[in-house]
Amino acid sequence: MRVRAFELRLIAIALVACWSVAAGLVLLAYRPGGPLDLIVGLTAMTPIAIALAGAIWPPVARGDVAFPAIVALGVLALLCLVPSIAGVVTQLLAYGSRTLLPSLEATYPWLVALVATSLFSAFGIARRLQGGTAVRRRRLLTGIGIALLTTACSGLLFAAVAVANEVALRDTPPAASRFGPTSGSEQPPSCDSPLAAGSTARLALHLKATVDLRPLGSTDLAGTRVGNDFRWLAYVASDQQLGQYGAARVGDRAWMTTPGARWTPAPRAAVQDDAIDLEALDAALTAGFRATAEDHGVEVIEGARARRCRIAVDGTTFRDAFPEIGWLVGDADLHRWRGQLDYWIFLDGELGQVAGSANGEAGAIVPDALSGTIDVLLTATERGRDAFIYPPLQ
Repeated sequence: MRVRAFELRLIAIALVACWSVAAGLVLLAYRPGGPLDLIVGLTAMTPIAIALAGAIWPPVARGDVAFPAIVALGVLALLCLVPSIAGVVTQLLAYGSRTLLPSLEATYPWLVALVATSLFSAFGIARRLQGGTAVRRRRLLTGIGIALLTTACSGLLFAAVAVANEVALRDTPPAASRFGPTSGSEQPPSCDSPLAAGSTARLALHLKATVDLRPLGSTDLAGTRVGNDFRWLAYVASDQQLGQYGAARVGDRAWMTTPGARWTPAPRAAVQDDAIDLEALDAALTAGFRATAEDHGVEVIEGARARRCRIAVDGTTFRDAFPEIGWLVGDADLHRWRGQLDYWIFLDGELGQVAGSANGEAGAIVPDALSGTIDVLLTATERGRDAFIYPPLQ
């Protein structure tokens, strides 16, 4: 019994650590400017107390069925928590969303983790209250009752405060946002609605590649697009390339620049795939791909409401949407890679942000490597505002 108690305490400690990380992220990084920002972070700490009870009073169970079932509960909670925490990190720090509960798809892993944690700890509390010699069925019913009570109190309290904070933010939208309109129709268009690029846009693209968890390189691109004309510069640092690249198109003329060289005229065909957001829209976000997109609910990004949608893509489509990944992985064949892209449709029905990743075997990129991953974040802001593309100086 001592060995089993020790094993269950280890699981409970892992649950305490995971819930603490999640609560710390919300408490320290969730600052959208609402009146209840701090309270949202404090209510996110209630699952820590639930998990801590499991560490103090481990739910030790006898039998070849009861003990594995208790362990499975703890493992289930951890399996739901770890990827959900990673998702919160990305959402708060990279995507700029200030919405914690955008949809049922984003909420249910947390609910499953909370229910599993509550059951895990509640069975230990029931054993503490009734003793190890009490009738097993009575301890089971007591544990389920305690778990339902703690889940309801913790989950409903957090959800109520978070939703109230987001409603307050929605009712007092900022006057303007670089991501799009902050007022208008009540909800952004659905995922399969017609999707367009802005007539003008300020573009930013960040690409990052890793191989076997080791950094392979990154690309940071910034520029402007007006209609089909564009101009951008990209700084590339990878095992394949190093330096500053650029492309521009104004009317029938085109230019390119490479590390150590000045802007030079180029055939228009040489930059036909370099319109960044237009290329992503034409290659990966077609009506056919978006017909089966997952709806992840409405989020608020820097004051602008947007619907977050997700599609699955293969490596070929991923490369076609972002040909700049060639600076990171060269001509490696990615057709067996798989990934996903999240895209945000704002109130004006235009594409404002794309984020995602693709991964697969990396032997063609680095000899003897096993797995590679490419992450992407594209933003198209200040859409529709007056802008002008100046031809590069030669």
